Amino acid sequence: MPGKKYIALELGKTGNLLKRNYGCNPERQKLEEATGKNSWIIHYLANHQDKDIYQRDIESTFSIRRSTVSNMLKLMEKKGYIIRKSVTSDARLKKLVLTQKALDADRMLMEQLEENDRLLKRNISDEELDVFFRVLEKLRSNIELPVTKTEGG
Repeated sequence: MPGKKYIALELGKTGNLLKRNYGCNPERQKLEEATGKNSWIIHYLANHQDKDIYQRDIESTFSIRRSTVSNMLKLMEKKGYIIRKSVTSDARLKKLVLTQKALDADRMLMEQLEENDRLLKRNISDEELDVFFRVLEKLRSNIELPVTKTEGG
């Protein structure tokens, strides 16, 4: 009889396999600097080019602390992925604007994401995927809510 399976460990193993698979792609080296949370931000900005996005929007969208976002944006600016532009209505605010380098990286990242999705979805029915995504959403909501004494033990 197999041992008990833990959700967090199984998710971690799956994440490791995804990273390993992603690392085998020759395009990966071109995107080395735009991976992880940087790619989330780049993709978010690429999908919201029709409106002004500020640091606080990144903080709330991704549930990341202000200091962490500030450091990430500084590094992304240094690497040439974003430009911070002043807005006329408030000199303290700087909207985040993607560079062409970031837009190219986003396109390549999305191609890789699509390829990973095709690979992951093999032999899985639409119904199974629906259940998977519903369960995943419940898992996320379970850890987003504060745990009370009666729930946590």
